[in-house]
Amino acid sequence: MKGNKTSQSWAIGALLLGSTMWGVVWYPMRLLEIAGLSGLWLSLFLYLGALAITSLKTVPQLKYLWQEPLLMVQLAAYAGWTNVAFILAVLDGNVLRVLLLFYLTPLWAVMFGYLFLGERLSRISIITLVVALAGAVLMLWHPDTGIPWPTDASDWLALSSGMAFAASNVIIRKTQAIELSAKVAMTWVGVIAISVLLILVQQVPVPVGKGGQIGSALLLGAFGMAVMTTLVQYGVTHMPVHRSAVILLFELVAGAISQQLLTDEIMTLREWLGGAAIMVAAWVSGRYG
Repeated sequence: MKGNKTSQSWAIGALLLGSTMWGVVWYPMRLLEIAGLSGLWLSLFLYLGALAITSLKTVPQLKYLWQEPLLMVQLAAYAGWTNVAFILAVLDGNVLRVLLLFYLTPLWAVMFGYLFLGERLSRISIITLVVALAGAVLMLWHPDTGIPWPTDASDWLALSSGMAFAASNVIIRKTQAIELSAKVAMTWVGVIAISVLLILVQQVPVPVGKGGQIGSALLLGAFGMAVMTTLVQYGVTHMPVHRSAVILLFELVAGAISQQLLTDEIMTLREWLGGAAIMVAAWVSGRYG
């Protein structure tokens, strides 16, 4: 019992740290885009850096592709789109709005966990989920439209990224017998493959003369993306989908604070109250869920 509690504590800690890092990584990515590195090339170099720094551990684990080929290919596709779509959305859209739309994820996570993993929700889980979603809606609510609804490409990218993230988390939980390193490797492969495919399809120009920016992107991928993704996948692997989805909502708070400090955008009282509700839901889930 003690060992199980310790494992849960590590999982919660990993999710909170990983979500906080995800909530602030938009800023260095925007700086690289401003310096001339477009979103798809940025995605490619970020995850090439992540793959390079973890290659000794992750590449040998690709042998697991043959153990569960369908699930591992699905993981690469879902996790790949999660990251590419998120990067493109956060570069072009309002940071807080993108994060909010991404973190409608709990709705999809609960549905997918129920349908594909047979997970049942406890009363406290339902309460924390409702509070978290109420907080997200409160932060996203627009008085003019009266409903929180996607309005542009970045909104739809964020929404689809959140759905893909929930789907990838279900697969991560479903493949308990497969090493975490193998799942991390498939994430890197998925992002790289989707980035290359979209670069070719959209004929995005090669970033000529951007050696410094490319080097910075590789370093950010090696020491940022690699750490964040590993932390989140570790937490998701050791925790039910509905609980991890709520705890990961802490990214919203980190994103809101970093946006307030690093941009000229001003948060309203309503948005702060929504963020507070999400923090409460994440804490209750981790403490009592």
